[in-house]
Amino acid sequence: MIHFAQAQYLLLLLLIPVFFILQALVLNLRRRRIRKFGDEELVIQLMPSYSKAKTWLRLVFFSLGFFFLIYGLSRPQIGAKLKKHETKGAEIMIVLDVSNSMLAEDYSPNRLDRAKLAISRIVDRLRDDRIGLIVFAGNAFVQLPITTDYVSAKMFLNSISTESVPVQGTAIGEAINTAVRSFSAQSEKSRAVIVITDGENHEDDPVAAAAQAAEMGVRVFTIGVGSPEGKPIPMDGELLRDKNGEIVVTRLDEAVLQEVAQEGNGVYVRAGNSEFGLNPIIDDIRKMDDEKYNSIVFEEYDERFMYALGFAMLFLVIEMLIGDRRSKRHLFRRGE
Repeated sequence: MIHFAQAQYLLLLLLIPVFFILQALVLNLRRRRIRKFGDEELVIQLMPSYSKAKTWLRLVFFSLGFFFLIYGLSRPQIGAKLKKHETKGAEIMIVLDVSNSMLAEDYSPNRLDRAKLAISRIVDRLRDDRIGLIVFAGNAFVQLPITTDYVSAKMFLNSISTESVPVQGTAIGEAINTAVRSFSAQSEKSRAVIVITDGENHEDDPVAAAAQAAEMGVRVFTIGVGSPEGKPIPMDGELLRDKNGEIVVTRLDEAVLQEVAQEGNGVYVRAGNSEFGLNPIIDDIRKMDDEKYNSIVFEEYDERFMYALGFAMLFLVIEMLIGDRRSKRHLFRRGE
C-alpha cells in the first residue's frame, strides 16, 4: 500500500488538464492571427518548418514530467517490511470503581483521582505487557480493550469520571466477569485482573466471580481504597445524603476484598497515600510465566520519491530536445 508523506502536493496534478486547455487556446489564437495575413493554407505553406504535431507532443512529455515531479514531491512511501513482531509479557486488566463513593476524600484529592494517578504511573513502567481498562459502578464497561498502546491507555484514563457509568452501585462481580471475557485469544496463562475499589459491593457475588476466574487461570488482585472509619461523599458542593436526610458515609470493606483476592489466587493490598499498592502487585505479576504475543506490523516505510523524480527529469529533457520544428532529415529520400 502506497502512503504519501506530503499528499497535499497531489492537488497540483489538477493543473495538467489546464495545460492542454491553454495550449488549445493559444493555437486557436494563432490561427486567428494567421487569417489576418491572408489564406490560412497559403500562410502555413510559407512556414514549412513549423510542426503542430510536435507542439502537442512537447506538451505531452512536459505533462508527464510534471506528473512525476509532483508525484515525487508528495513523497510516496511503501511499507517495506511486514514483520512478525513477538513480545513476551502479561495481560493485565485494571478494573476501576467509578461509583460516587470513590469521590470520598480519604486521599488527596479523592479516591478516584488518586487511583487514576497510580494507574498512570504504573503504565509508565510497562514495556511489553498488554493492558486493558474496565470501569464499573452498577454496571461494568470496557473502557479500553487489551492493548500495548500505552499512550491511548493514559488518554482514556484521563477521561474517566463517576459519570463514565450511567448506573450507580458497586457490581464487583460483574466487573471481574467482564475483565475475564476481555482477554485476547492469544493469552492463556499470564493473565491478571486488578480490582481497585472501596469494596462496598451491593449488586452481586464478587467472591464467586473471583473463584471462577481462578479456575480459568486468571489471577484476581484487589486494592482497597478508603478507610475503615469512612468518609462522607462530596456531591455538587454538598455532602451526599440518603433518603432520610442522613449524611452518607462510605467505608472500606476489607473483608470482602481479602476474600476476593484469596479465591482469585491473588493478593489484597490496602492503598496508602505514598504507596498505592499497584507496584507490589505488578512485581508479583512479573513473576508469572511470560506469555508470547505475535503481531504483524509495518517495521518501516521505504521512500520512492527518487524514482519519480528520475522519470520527471527524463521526460522534461525529452520535451526540451523535441523542439517545435519539423525534422529536415528523412530516412528515405524520393528518387534514390
